[in-house]
Amino acid sequence: MSDLPAVPATPVGRDSGLGYQVYRPVLPATCRRSPGRMVLTGDVDGRCEVFAWDAATGAARQVTDRPYGTLLYAIDADAVIWWFDEDRNGRGTWRIQPFAGGPDTPGLTGTGPGRPCGLAVSDGGTVALGLGDEHGLRVHLGPRGGAGREVLRTDGHGLLVDLAPAGDVLAVARGAAGKDAVTLLTPDGAVVETLPGTDGRLWALGFAPGRTTPELLLVAERDGRYVIATWRADTGLELHRWCSFDTEITARWCPEDRTVLVRQDRHGRSRLVTADLDRRELAPVAVPVGTVLDAAPQPGGDVHYLWTDALTPPRTRSLLGAPLPGLEAVPPPIAGRADDVWTPGPDGPVHTLLTVPSGTTGPYPLVFLVHGGPAAHDRDAYDPAVHSLVESGFAVARVNYRGSTGYGPRWRAAYGQGVGLTQVADLALVRADLVRRGIARADAIGLWGTSWGGYLVLLALGTRPDLWQAAVAVKPLADCATAFAAGTPALRALDTELFGGTPLEVPEIYARSSPSTYAAAVRAPLLVVAATQDAKCPPEQVETYLAALRASGVRHDALWLDSGHDGHDGGDHVQVLHRALVFLDRHLRGPRRPPRAAYEELPAPSGVGARGPAAEAAVPTRRNAERR
Repeated sequence: MSDLPAVPATPVGRDSGLGYQVYRPVLPATCRRSPGRMVLTGDVDGRCEVFAWDAATGAARQVTDRPYGTLLYAIDADAVIWWFDEDRNGRGTWRIQPFAGGPDTPGLTGTGPGRPCGLAVSDGGTVALGLGDEHGLRVHLGPRGGAGREVLRTDGHGLLVDLAPAGDVLAVARGAAGKDAVTLLTPDGAVVETLPGTDGRLWALGFAPGRTTPELLLVAERDGRYVIATWRADTGLELHRWCSFDTEITARWCPEDRTVLVRQDRHGRSRLVTADLDRRELAPVAVPVGTVLDAAPQPGGDVHYLWTDALTPPRTRSLLGAPLPGLEAVPPPIAGRADDVWTPGPDGPVHTLLTVPSGTTGPYPLVFLVHGGPAAHDRDAYDPAVHSLVESGFAVARVNYRGSTGYGPRWRAAYGQGVGLTQVADLALVRADLVRRGIARADAIGLWGTSWGGYLVLLALGTRPDLWQAAVAVKPLADCATAFAAGTPALRALDTELFGGTPLEVPEIYARSSPSTYAAAVRAPLLVVAATQDAKCPPEQVETYLAALRASGVRHDALWLDSGHDGHDGGDHVQVLHRALVFLDRHLRGPRRPPRAAYEELPAPSGVGARGPAAEAAVPTRRNAERR
């Protein structure tokens, strides 16, 4: 059901001895019928593991204990805890455990392993599981803890969105702009209705809880706005045009009536409103200025939400003051100053979230912390990397370049200068503006990005080599054509839409936007961090890029991690954070050092060949298909 998201975990890495920790909080998942019973994740010796927490006693109980940690979990209406038992490549099966404890058992038997692509449980205990492989999506149905039967198999990427409370309708999502953006099916796989996204993109969010008549919540993009929509078998798709927003939204059903909680991302900040679909009324929800990372409506009009701003680490809060589990090892606020900078650009002003050390004046050595995506954005929110950089004396610029979310459909679709090249142009534009304003030192400007952000870092180094003095690219997209060949169905679909075809169909477009094309032009010292088990930015394409650097004698360092794209172990995150900070400090602030070899690479872990191991499919969901 809609209250059963596959929630990303909250790893909190212990102090490494270097003074760094890893901190990624999320909102606890709450049992719909017993709201005091919650599931969350916390630190276990640097690993992320699942915990059960009871508000009545305030006691937490560890549920999972796996060598590499546990990232995905849920709790159903009967307070049964679900968690995904995955291997190093992200493949596995769902397992269950009673809230009070007991043996772990399969959520469904006979499904075989796969990548998690959706979990839903009906009010009667019927389970629907979505699992992905190299071919596409398969959906299995069965009684909780019993045998599962395959009811659907699709080619390419797909996501099981939800199962109706009565267990009589399944919702499956494909590409938001496709002719089969959302498909409604019976439990035996027969199609009830197909909702196209060809008139404007369409996203399915979940069925209303506790209803005998299925009603699905959706968001539709229409006429440059995002509109709340619903679907019922008797009325079909209904657009509630009175409930529309100029920038991206998501929503959840409230427990009572036909009311939904809407969370809007706008210009790097958030707002919450409730929408009564029967009364056609919007009501604001009072939350502090900043960013609401997640929000979940509760019975009695309460809302649990996770709030932060640029200087304040995230805090779990209840609108009505209900007890919530505390966050472990919360870091102190940043000792800095936060500001907004708007730079005129060809498609409108470019928004930058700027953080500088307190008690000092510019110009500063400055690091562009480049966000991933491509469909994502930087927020007025705490970031551990910003904290570490500011405490080290750097100013930090987080640019919401063209293509970012949070600024409306027109901004998100603005790729006029080409994929990647448009975004690099915005980084260069903001760089010049910050130098002109006396904020940044022109001779001490660095780049640091992860995933799609790492891709933009590499592309900026090669296409505008004279603008940067150092750069760090973590698990980057480095060679577009090789990444397509080694990628998953979800990522190949994303690239096909983004580039306007496959590498065979439009090879020149892929080459023009690929960092490996410009590797020989790189001049700034570069640190590349890659992962041997990375399915989203596969190791093969990183090796292609590194080989191009070596062939041209370009100075660089490389660090290989024996992990996946997101990483389950806080120790890896701490290692990357420390290595990046030392590297940037050396090249942007440190004393002049004697020349060194053209490149320095740490050896890859054992078992990794010249081009790295073959990467398997990643989670083909809209949220995870976007490289972050």
